[in-house]
Amino acid sequence: MISLAALALVVLAGGADVCFEQTTVVGSGGRAEGAGVATRVCHSGRKMRLEAAGAPGGPAFVLRLDEGKAFRLDPERKRAVVIDPDRLRAQARTDLSMAGDLMGLANARPRTTALSRGHSVAGYACKGYRITAGTTIFDLYVSAEVPLKIEAFADFLEWTGARDSLGAILDQIRTLPGFPLETRSRVNVMGDIQETRTSVTKVTVGPVAAKLFEVPAGWDVVKEELEDK
Repeated sequence: MISLAALALVVLAGGADVCFEQTTVVGSGGRAEGAGVATRVCHSGRKMRLEAAGAPGGPAFVLRLDEGKAFRLDPERKRAVVIDPDRLRAQARTDLSMAGDLMGLANARPRTTALSRGHSVAGYACKGYRITAGTTIFDLYVSAEVPLKIEAFADFLEWTGARDSLGAILDQIRTLPGFPLETRSRVNVMGDIQETRTSVTKVTVGPVAAKLFEVPAGWDVVKEELEDK
């Protein structure tokens, strides 16, 4: 089940160049399923790179909103797989629409309330907010001290097609006064309580090398459908 809050945490960008590491843990019934997945996200303007934390130079996903492109980097095969943006958007609309139905969001009217207590995440003071929609609860802890902006999220949503299915929830997230450094979601799906927690563990502010968002020289560039054959 997709975590909308975790999605927001991955793609919100803008302002200064920033890299951050985050850990996502999923579970149910109050129990975590494993130690979680650690990822590293780098932003520079309208460019993003997502890869496993602690594995520089490994497989990565690169999103170029500035050029309307996306591709997967496979260093073992020295290959860049170009992702069809139309297919990606169509799949996103289908997946998110189904997720929204299961989460009871079809006719829900989201509301946001401030939590009485905040806390520190990755060394930054955060304020807490709760967004409730249907049977779904999102707790987000945001900081105004991180040089990231939330406005560029709209561009990402237009690119993926997610806004068509989840606009009401995401509009609520856009109103928050800062960048989410921790999100917690609690979703009731047909009586099954599913929980997701994403926490930023490290933030690095400063120039990000342009080569991180490019296909390395000498690599093969193939279309996604060719890779699957």
